[in-house]
Amino acid sequence: MKKISIADRIILLLAVLLASYQVVVGIDGLPSLAVTSFTVGFGVLLIAGLLIFILGFEIMENPYVAIISTLIPLSLSTGLVAEYFDRFSILYIAFGSFAILVVLLTRFAAPKRTATLTLVVVHGIAGLLIFTIPLWLVLRQVVSPGFVLVGIAGGLIGVYGLLLSFLRMERPLISQQVTMRIFPLVLLIVTASFVAGFAF
Repeated sequence: MKKISIADRIILLLAVLLASYQVVVGIDGLPSLAVTSFTVGFGVLLIAGLLIFILGFEIMENPYVAIISTLIPLSLSTGLVAEYFDRFSILYIAFGSFAILVVLLTRFAAPKRTATLTLVVVHGIAGLLIFTIPLWLVLRQVVSPGFVLVGIAGGLIGVYGLLLSFLRMERPLISQQVTMRIFPLVLLIVTASFVAGFAF
């Protein structure tokens, strides 16, 4: 596992500051479910960034971190569904709750491969929604073009999540060293894109 460097910590700190800004400032004028979901998503992002900043990349191998990190795409996608497709909110909350339960059970009571594949499916569905909903809204001119940054951030989450999943299955698409080296920068770009996108 790559040791965390000073440069990594600086980049992570910037991402943490951006996430904390979004938690504090929030997003006005949205349904309460959307506000709560976005707050939880950025709050978990903030905590995850702080843990890695303090404890290093080794903490990412902790099974609890994988479970908690699942809340990020699920919460953010729930926020988007609640804001723009409110009639599907209850259905998606049911899916999210079931997904968290399955991730929890497979993480501790199933083979490593099964647990990882479960994470891939859950992250894939949530990440795909975060990627496609903003693009669809921009194309339909429901929101300003800058909102596409939220979709870009969702796409990056999905791609990086796949890299981590293949790494856990010991079938890496790129080496562990490279995957960890780019993590702080990916986290910063994702967080900055989310914050900028929601600002628009």
